[in-house]
Order: sequence, then C-alpha cells, then structure tokens
Amino acid sequence: MPNSSDYPVIRPRRLRRTAALRRLVAETRVHPSDLVLPVFVKEGLTEPVEIATMPGVHQHSVDSVRKLAVEAARAGLGGLMPFAVPAVRDAIGSAATDPDGILNVTTRAIKEEIGDDLVVIPDLCLDEFTDHGHCGVLRPDGSVDNDATLDRYAEMGLALADAGADLLGASGMMDGQIGFVRAALDAAGKTDTGLLAYAAKYASAFYGPFRDAVESQLQGDRRTYQQDTANAAEALLEIDLDIEQGADIVMVKPALPYLDIVKAAAERSPVPVAAYHISGEYAQIVAAAERGWIDRDAAFLEALTSIKRAGAGIIATYAAMEAAALLR
Repeated sequence: MPNSSDYPVIRPRRLRRTAALRRLVAETRVHPSDLVLPVFVKEGLTEPVEIATMPGVHQHSVDSVRKLAVEAARAGLGGLMPFAVPAVRDAIGSAATDPDGILNVTTRAIKEEIGDDLVVIPDLCLDEFTDHGHCGVLRPDGSVDNDATLDRYAEMGLALADAGADLLGASGMMDGQIGFVRAALDAAGKTDTGLLAYAAKYASAFYGPFRDAVESQLQGDRRTYQQDTANAAEALLEIDLDIEQGADIVMVKPALPYLDIVKAAAERSPVPVAAYHISGEYAQIVAAAERGWIDRDAAFLEALTSIKRAGAGIIATYAAMEAAALLR
C-alpha cells in the first residue's frame, strides 16, 4: 500500500463533485432583486422596435414599457432604469425639463403601473435631449460648461422627482452634480428622492450600442468630463466626493473592464455600490453566442456573478429579464 503522505489530504474538488454540492458552498449568489433593467422609450412609437446593435433589446412605446414594467416586477427584478429618445432636441435639452417630455411621461407611467413594486431610476443627464449629444450645456467654444449644466440638472431632477422617480441616475460626470441636485431637491421638499451617482463613469469604447439605442447626436467625445480609463485613484476620489455630497448609491460604469474599481469602491464605500454591465458588454456576449462561439446563458450568468463577486450589490444589465429566468 502506498504511504498516505504520497496523496493530498486536502482535496477541494470534493466540494465541486455535484451541482448540489456546488450550490451548497457557493460564496457568491446573484438574485433577481440585485438586477436593474435599463429601458429605452422613444417618443412617438406605437410598438417596440428592436435595436440592431443590441439584439433582444428594444426601443419601447410608453404603453409597451408599462407592460414590460409589470413583467419585470413579476420576474422579481430590483428596478427599472428608463432612458428617453425625444422627438425634438435642442442645445440645452429643453425636453428634459418639460413635465410632458418623454422621460417624465415614462417615469409617471411606470410608477402608475407598478407603484413601489420596482425602484424606478430615470437617467438624470442631458445627452439624450441635446442636439449636440453632450451631457451638458456648451460654451461658445464648444466645451461643456460644468456650472451652467448643474442648473439644468437641478431643473431636470425636480421634474423627475415630481414624476415619481425613486432614485435619480445622475450620470453626467459634472463636478459637484450630486451636491447641487441634492440641495435643489431638499429645498423643494423632495427629501425622499434618492440619488444614484454614476460616480466613476469611464470614457469607454463599449458605449456604442447604447448610442444607437438613444439615437445619440454626439459630436466629438466626452473625454473632458468622463473618467480616464487609465486612472484608478482619480475614480476613487470621484466616488468619495459623491458620497460626501450625499449620494445614496454609487455606481461604476462599465462593469467588467473595471472590476478593480468595483472592488475598491465596495471596500471603502459606506453606501451601496452598483455597477453597470453596459451595452457593449451585452452585445459582445450576444454576438459571440449567435456565432456559436460561446454559451449565451452561461456567459451572462458568469459575467453577472463576477460583478457581484467584485462587490457590486446592484447590477444594471440589459440581460436582467433572461438572467432572472435562469436564476429561478
């Protein structure tokens, strides 16, 4: 008989032998309630239209997004994140603050349909509403005017709060945006409306399909205000500043290329941390799966699990509905 010292005594594979064992000892679990579904609503649509660069994702009408909200609540999702495609755009994004503008109408419609069964987080940014596609008001030289933009964000935030938003997805990456909007909300008595800060939003190459979804008018790029992809310490400074200014949740966007930032945020933040599994990340999986190169379901679950494992308690993902079905 061989000596027992010739064989490993500790065998971690014992706990991987069956699916039941793996479930029993799983260290990270994704639940449908962790997931937030971004949705696009286009003014003037009468039925959903699939987005070519995001197969399975649609631009919705107000009526169809109502139905989707009901389905999302039944699926046990945590929330919906509406983005708008207005019929008319201008230099200051006037439709963003119009009470009858498409994003405010959509927010009211979703809240009327599902009440408090889902957290509704409309996008607090001007890029979908401006004819130049930037997230703020422009100076005569074409650069984004940070402080003039804050005034517009405050107006937009108040309009969305009046429409029933639970949280405002402050995604513009302007300096001081969280504190400025928080002060405006509080002064108007909207103390219950929370702020989800896109605290570390990187100037990423993976946003392309999203820009198709909102029919972006972007001229140039957003590198002067979105986070530099090379920097980590700066991202943590942005997160700290948003927390100091009153952010209720901080988010890292994109998710998978920046899991180190998600982890660092989770280790330092006293408020919940979210991550956005963005359009390009979604489209990569779908495109590879359509070619038979990867297993779509397994890839989505692996991606979401890795984001959760890094420390994000909340995950915005276009795969939320199918992931919820798989998780059930």
